[in-house]
Formats: sequence, C-alpha cells, structure tokens
Amino acid sequence: MIDQIIAFNKSFVESKGYEKYLTSKYPDKKLAVLSCMDTRLTELLPAALGLKNGDAKIIKNAGGLVISAFDSAMRSLIVAIYELGVEEIMVVAHSHCGACHMSFEHFHHEMIARGITDKTLDTIQKCGINLHQWLEGFKDTPTSVRKTVETIKTHPLVPKDMIVRGFIIDSETGALEEID
Repeated sequence: MIDQIIAFNKSFVESKGYEKYLTSKYPDKKLAVLSCMDTRLTELLPAALGLKNGDAKIIKNAGGLVISAFDSAMRSLIVAIYELGVEEIMVVAHSHCGACHMSFEHFHHEMIARGITDKTLDTIQKCGINLHQWLEGFKDTPTSVRKTVETIKTHPLVPKDMIVRGFIIDSETGALEEID
C-alpha cells in the first residue's frame, strides 16, 4: 500500500495537484479542533464544520481526548495557541467511537498474539507507565467530552480568555450536539 501511495504522490506533485491546497501555517479561523482519528471523520468532520484547508488546526488521536495535562494533544493545543494564534478550541468526539469501552485487557491479548511479551509489558510498567490508564478508553462519550474540555480550560498554560467548547458529531450525518 505504501508503494502505491508513493507512486500516486509522485504523479500528484508532477501534475501540481497541491496548488489548490496552498495556504499558510496559521489557521484562518483562529480555530483548533481536537477530534478522534476515526476514518469516518476524515472528510466528514471538516465538511460538516464548513472547514476548508487552512481554516483550522485539526488535532486527532484515539478518542479525541486529552488524557493528561501534558500529553501530546495538550502540547499541540498549547503550540496552536501561542505559536499559531488560535483563539477558540472545539473538542469534537463522535458517536459509536471505538475508544468507548477500550481497555488494556483487550490490548493485552492482542499484543501477546502479535509477539509482545509479558516481560516487555512488565518492564514498561516498571518504568512508571501505567498501561491500564494509558490505554483506557471511556465509558460515556458526553462525560469524556466534558472532562477533556475541563482539562483544557483549567490547564495552567491556557489563557483564561480561551474559548473551549465540546461537541459530539454523528459519525453518519455530521450533526453536532453541544455538550455543556
């Protein structure tokens, strides 16, 4: 698959397919969107939000979560605020998310089946990484959105005037529901 993508890319560049996507690194709408990496949202999310290339910083991870105050999603939001001029943040979870009810127990069995040993997992745990917490999903999507919004709003490096709001997007229709 990667070789096919590389071949496509060469043709894309040669035909100047990139020209319609040219923009600056600064989001025109001064907006950052934290959302899930779900494939159903690849095109649906920006289309449903009316965003085009260059409008917003879109940060994606499994579940659209900030799992700790200093994880990579939070780091990206801090960079977006101070380096890229973001003034508003949307947290957008989605219906039928695979991160809902995700657990280390499930991953543990999959990892062992793919050749990761319990010894390796134990070594990681001894280094201070709680795999149960790190790979834990969430049980309730609205509660998860509220928790992520609250973590962002109360972060010591986020300005108090930052607008942060949470939503759940329907993975099929794109309809947004705001979570208070």
